[in-house]
Amino acid sequence: MFPAAAGYDRAITVFSPDGRLYQVEYAIETVRRGTLAIGIKTPQGVVLAAEERIRKLQASGTTQKIFQVDDHIGVAAAGYIPDARVQVDYARLIAQSNKLVYDEAVDVETVARRIADLAQQYTQYAGVRPFGVSLIFAGVSNNGSELYLTDPSGTYLDYNAVAIGAGSDQVTAYLEQNYKEDMSLEEAIILAIESIYLVSEDKVGTRHIKLAVIDTTMRKMRFLSQEEIQKYAEKARTRKA
Repeated sequence: MFPAAAGYDRAITVFSPDGRLYQVEYAIETVRRGTLAIGIKTPQGVVLAAEERIRKLQASGTTQKIFQVDDHIGVAAAGYIPDARVQVDYARLIAQSNKLVYDEAVDVETVARRIADLAQQYTQYAGVRPFGVSLIFAGVSNNGSELYLTDPSGTYLDYNAVAIGAGSDQVTAYLEQNYKEDMSLEEAIILAIESIYLVSEDKVGTRHIKLAVIDTTMRKMRFLSQEEIQKYAEKARTRKA
């Protein structure tokens, strides 16, 4: 392997001799260093969860890592969150344009693919840098529950359950052991909380946990209150014991 010092990491448009784009790899590493975000798909709906490290004097009422794109689509992010806001705004524009042009709600896959296309463009033009964020798109459409992951390279993939950010490898292994395709929405919420506790420094509190759900009946994204999260966290701790 040729060393990065050879200069192949100085421009986004230059491949190294072994076929790598170092700037894209650096952006993916930024995602790995971000706090944990999780998406879980069930027949009853989808769950988005994220760990947010909140300062002592910071108000915890709003979430910085989970966003609403449309009534039926939500996003969880890991990495450089200002980049996430830009991509989410673009995703909202896609959803609104689809509604105006076709008079119907946009598919989750369509939004994920368009955001992946945007990310890919930032891997091939000089004078720009890749987006340093990965997004989990979760939603409910005519096909039922859907879950997609985009990354800085422009790739998007369909998942049943996925974790990104710090500790994601450990959480992914935990999800592989405990995820079931026929699990209920409540079971998915508890599994998401267990996954956060698995790698978080705080094993008891819930102030650092943010959760949102979209069920297949209402097809509307809803953020869970701290009281609801506390209730599910107690069930998670009971089941763990």
